Amino acid sequence: MNMDEKYMYEAMKQAKKAGAKREVPIGAVIVFQDEVIATGFNEREASQTTLSHAELIAIEEANKKIGSWRLEDCTLYVTLEPCPMCAGAIVQSRIKRVVYGAPDPKAGCAGTLMNLLEEERFNHQVEVTSGVLEEECGTLLRDFFRELRKRKRNEKD
Repeated sequence: MNMDEKYMYEAMKQAKKAGAKREVPIGAVIVFQDEVIATGFNEREASQTTLSHAELIAIEEANKKIGSWRLEDCTLYVTLEPCPMCAGAIVQSRIKRVVYGAPDPKAGCAGTLMNLLEEERFNHQVEVTSGVLEEECGTLLRDFFRELRKRKRNEKD
């Protein structure tokens, strides 16, 4: 197992925490000098806050841990391709690299719909590695939404 897979498994652990709380199972970890310094998972339903994405929660925790808004030598691992909001925060935080699992055909801004992370017109670009444990990350999401649809059908009956 390579380092990207190792840390993606850690992000998947966070995603499973979200799923256990009936949140969309998306997880993130931030690594600095080969150490996980921050974690996050999707908490939008519990918080009823738009900003409660896994990446933003992890970024905030990493800022506190490092004592700076600049996360220049950090890598963010996330199970789903970042959305526009998270991609913007990643660029603003100066994260060096993003590694994601599953692409997001509806909101992906790290290469699927557009690539805000490597946009040359910004003053910072982020190195992107996609598709790490893509099948496993995608399965977490597919299983969650399949179960959600089933639960909703049962509630109607």
